[in-house]
Amino acid sequence: MSTTPLLDRIQSPADVKALKREELPQLAAELRKTILDVVTVTGGHLGSGMGVVELTIALHWVFDLARDRLVFDVGHQVYPHKLLTGRKDRFHTLRQKGGLSGFTNPKESACDVYTMGHAGTAASAALGIAAGDALSRVTRYSIALVGDAAMGAGCAFEALNFAGSRPNERTLIVLNDNSWSIAKTVGALSRYLDRVRSGPVYTQARKRLHELLQAIPLIGKDLDEKVDHALDHVRRLVIPGQVFEELGLQYFGPIDGHDVFEIIDYLERVKDLDGPVLLHVRTKKGHGVPGSETAYDRAHAAKPTVKEPERKEPDRKEGSKTEPCVILPAEPKRKKNAKAWTNWFAEGLDQLAARDPRVVALTAAMPDGTGLMDFAAKYPTRFFDAGIAEQHCVAFASGLAVAGLRPVVAIYSTFLQRAYDQVFQELLIQNLPVVLAMDRAGVVGEDGMTHNGLFDIAYLRTLPNIVLMAPKDGPELHEMLAFAVELGRPVGIRYARGGAPAQGDLPAWDGVRTPLQLGRMESLREGQDGAILAYGSMVQTALEAAELLAAKGVSIEVVNARFVKPLDVDGVRALADRHDRIVTLEEHSVCGGFGSAVLEALAGHGPVRAQVQVLGVPDRFLEHAGRNEILREAGLDAPSVAARFLSTQTAAV
Repeated sequence: MSTTPLLDRIQSPADVKALKREELPQLAAELRKTILDVVTVTGGHLGSGMGVVELTIALHWVFDLARDRLVFDVGHQVYPHKLLTGRKDRFHTLRQKGGLSGFTNPKESACDVYTMGHAGTAASAALGIAAGDALSRVTRYSIALVGDAAMGAGCAFEALNFAGSRPNERTLIVLNDNSWSIAKTVGALSRYLDRVRSGPVYTQARKRLHELLQAIPLIGKDLDEKVDHALDHVRRLVIPGQVFEELGLQYFGPIDGHDVFEIIDYLERVKDLDGPVLLHVRTKKGHGVPGSETAYDRAHAAKPTVKEPERKEPDRKEGSKTEPCVILPAEPKRKKNAKAWTNWFAEGLDQLAARDPRVVALTAAMPDGTGLMDFAAKYPTRFFDAGIAEQHCVAFASGLAVAGLRPVVAIYSTFLQRAYDQVFQELLIQNLPVVLAMDRAGVVGEDGMTHNGLFDIAYLRTLPNIVLMAPKDGPELHEMLAFAVELGRPVGIRYARGGAPAQGDLPAWDGVRTPLQLGRMESLREGQDGAILAYGSMVQTALEAAELLAAKGVSIEVVNARFVKPLDVDGVRALADRHDRIVTLEEHSVCGGFGSAVLEALAGHGPVRAQVQVLGVPDRFLEHAGRNEILREAGLDAPSVAARFLSTQTAAV
């Protein structure tokens, strides 16, 4: 006879809702037994999941989590959810190769919205989903389950600050307050929650007063609603701070996180309230794990059972032995007052938005600097300013993408560094169609070392799933924006500060445009004496250098790389096989950038004909100066590139 008869009947969230209300405590007991039995063998995050059993059941009872979106912060508390969403039969494979993940994973179940493993971002993602659903007129609930330790993360506070400015979008943030992360929760927020926990007088008085008023015939309900409003004012005196309500959230709690009926009652009460709601649920980490009350980390993790190695009979064949393990002139004048790259971006985005209602724009407190002021005025409901909160901005964009939109995040290259973890987890692991429009990618000049965008290629191209490209001129930026939105995957487009060439502005090029193809470069000028392979803003410099070299009788091929990821490996190898000398050119640090990608591609090809020289910004922080001054000192102006090429040619001879 099965020891988990209720759990055995559950293959989907609908099966949870089909249970009788009075059966739910038994279901909680069966979940705890299953988790304890399996995780003590496989290893895994034991305490977190055991602490949210009743909370998870209540969420499944009240919401339709096959359709509604439940975002777990970190995800180490997801085991009960896995068991309630058709994964019980595979639960014994937890964290094993080919088995279930220890965190949320959409590849396992459509009930998992994200693959999560880092803290602090669930509220941002849930807010993004709610905003996207509102724009798309999709009706469903968006819920974030956040632990009190994760709530202390910077991104979580960024999300709460943002939520208070969105009073018409329905989002439920469930604060799972157990006083623990891996260790005891620290910080001022923890002290604040301690005060809330230690003041149950208000909560109990409110509950009893409600019961009394509801019992009064005829007038009880109306009177209850009026008194409820008055009690909200009293609460500010009884519970100090009320930090969440001051941020603009509707706050409820704290409630007992191990009373499944109380949780259900509160969820039913708050789920249809407009605007952001925070439900404070008090739980005990490791609830039901023997010895968890005295454990240092409240049974945060369980180690797998050590299996005895299988004994094998020795090979008695004569002469047999164990095989060792094998481990496999003057610079050409540029057009003055050229339209800025930022303006080209703004113009291209406006054109996209006009023909594709899915396109939305985001910025982190820089609508003017990123060129989005006109977009914000023209499409106010499709524009989002996250404030100085780059982490939240990127995570929020991921939620918009989950809701079916095509977010374009306009952000300076140097400031995207602040959201690196969100790019990693919320965008790339999920493989979501978000475009990162990286303005000021390169030398910015007078703003100095903190603002130079010289590292984005290096810090992005090592991550899977991303496409990285850079345009040679303004029209190509328009093409790349449209290409990126239609590609349906994460894309980063980098463009420089200052003026961008328009149609016909690039020298020594016939102006014939090759249609964009993913991971394909284009040759702009033929030559027999070598090649310059340039990326983004440096294409203009490469063409100008080619003109200077032509005056010296040197014929140089100029190639617009377009993509650094995926790199046109075949094109690079063919270029290296038909020339003796190649110079790569980029407005980026020489460490880990475009030139490094080219060398990596050639290293895997075997011997090639060409000698390759990487030209970029030196590996140091650059002091402030005029942009052209810095480029000249770095050897990235046309005369310097031409001179470097001539010196290379002379040395080769």
